[in-house]
Amino acid sequence: MRAGIERIVALGRMPDSTAATVEEVERWEPVLGAAPDPITDEEAMALVACFGSDDFFGLAFSIRHLVETAPSWPIWEALTGAGPWVEDLVARARNSGYQPPVIDEEGS
Repeated sequence: MRAGIERIVALGRMPDSTAATVEEVERWEPVLGAAPDPITDEEAMALVACFGSDDFFGLAFSIRHLVETAPSWPIWEALTGAGPWVEDLVARARNSGYQPPVIDEEGS
């Protein structure tokens, strides 16, 4: 994973806008602005875990953009969790004509 993405992942999950401090916004903004793109599939999977519960003053859209630049996007394994951003990414992938893989009853 490249250093620019590692810096984002090291920040952890984005805080909620209602509870975020100015310092948190100031910590996230330059790191997101310096992120390389396009990103790798591995980097996309790591970034999905950084989404918080809201748009964090619009900064979550930067992560969404980065994630969607991965060469194998959509990476369905990265979209198994719950939350508004995962739901958004799934909806965007489906609206683009992608469908999640069908898993049979045995889980294969």
